[in-house]
Amino acid sequence: MYTKKWLVVFCTFIVVILVGCTGPKSSDGTVSSGKLSIVATTAMIADVAVNVGGDHVAVTALMGPGSDPHLFNASAGDVSRMRDADLILHNGLHLEGKLDQVFEAVSRSKTVIAVAEHVPEDRRLSSNDDSQIPDPHVWFDVARWIYVLEAVEAALIELDPDHHDSYSSNSAAYRDSLVALDKWVHETLAVIPDNRRALITAHDAFAYFADAYDFEVYGLQGISTVSEAGTGDMRRIANLIVERDIPAIFVESSVPTKAIEAVQASVQAKGHTVTVGGELFSDAMGLPGTPEGTYIGMVRHNVQTIMNSLTTETERSKQDEIHVID
Repeated sequence: MYTKKWLVVFCTFIVVILVGCTGPKSSDGTVSSGKLSIVATTAMIADVAVNVGGDHVAVTALMGPGSDPHLFNASAGDVSRMRDADLILHNGLHLEGKLDQVFEAVSRSKTVIAVAEHVPEDRRLSSNDDSQIPDPHVWFDVARWIYVLEAVEAALIELDPDHHDSYSSNSAAYRDSLVALDKWVHETLAVIPDNRRALITAHDAFAYFADAYDFEVYGLQGISTVSEAGTGDMRRIANLIVERDIPAIFVESSVPTKAIEAVQASVQAKGHTVTVGGELFSDAMGLPGTPEGTYIGMVRHNVQTIMNSLTTETERSKQDEIHVID
């Protein structure tokens, strides 16, 4: 235990030293390329920064496809990227729990913003246990994600006021896209009958989704993947599936499939069948260059996967009348 404690202290000391060594900047405070240098922890946040910043920013995401932000540790290269950046954007609300000391050290000389903490407190959710830890997965409600968009826009304008009009225009256009996306999500999910509006996943990441789109969600693990699902959790979920006759459960791109597969086996042992409805993107997006590699594409993939797995062919035929976002 003492070894771990001193290792944390040592790593924090190294971060402070690295952060104090800044790279070359131009007279207006931006990097020599003329673009504002932004480091974002998750790809979802990076996607917002790209959409708002446009040609005036260079954005780097620390966590790629399949990354689990709950377990992510910053490498020396990651610290170097933050050292050289003009702006660091992270989710906050304890999503990147292992980076808290890094952010504290970096913030002494850099602009560091926890974007999810700009969601009003009365619109934040707590975990489903007794810990009262805030739920950080705000991106699963598109309407709440607009608060993050506004926080990024304000940060860019403050750091680079010369491009105020461009940032405001880009933000307004992206906001319109998010408003349209939110409407599409509501319409698409409306075809799922009430008794099947239950989403069972590897960890409890979809509470905001449930709150916004009238679902019940059940995660084998808590809001963080640090804790592991026990046999009692698996038994509880298996019994729920049988009692509710839930047709599908879902794996997540950033969480191992072992626990969900164990639940499926437990359900089958009870003489019931449940399919793995597909893979949802939870704490990370898809590969760059794919539709799922953008926030809007990720949301659309998740919603379409959920709807397809929890409805019949007849129910899905109603989708023909739903407007599809280009």
